[in-house]
Amino acid sequence: MRLSPLPADQWDEATQQALSAMRGADTNNALSTLAHHPPLAKAFLRFNVHLLMTSTLPARIRELAILRVAHRRECAYEWSHHVSMAKAEGITDEQIDDVRRGEATDQFDRTVLTAVDELEEQSQLSDQTWAALGERLNDQQRMDFVFTVGCYGLLAMAFNTFGVELEQAAESGGKT
Repeated sequence: MRLSPLPADQWDEATQQALSAMRGADTNNALSTLAHHPPLAKAFLRFNVHLLMTSTLPARIRELAILRVAHRRECAYEWSHHVSMAKAEGITDEQIDDVRRGEATDQFDRTVLTAVDELEEQSQLSDQTWAALGERLNDQQRMDFVFTVGCYGLLAMAFNTFGVELEQAAESGGKT
């Protein structure tokens, strides 16, 4: 762990205000790590909250995309937190396992996984994948999709670099 989570009892008013965008969220290692840089946390969380709460992208598609990013970026923290969110959106254990393999029985789910892979590998979508996403998503939703993949790629990079550990790992003194 390069940046230890800053305990909530050490947060000043600016830090509390910066993290308030995630109202109702449990204090976790990710937020407590972002607490080291309140202006950055405030700016980033405003964007991240849009993607999670007010994005035009259907939540199920969002969670499939985030899981694929987390898997590709080998981000255990992001993966762990979004598995439960994916399940809440009706994604099954079998479908979650398929995400790891880049497979899906549903054609549109395969398109979503392919789109994540293209964005991760080439920083753009092919015309074919853009059109395939357009069969179910409008332009705003496709824009939210691209920004979601980018945002969660950035988060995975940050979590992996800072050494953000799963809450259970931090409590037990090691990684899970």
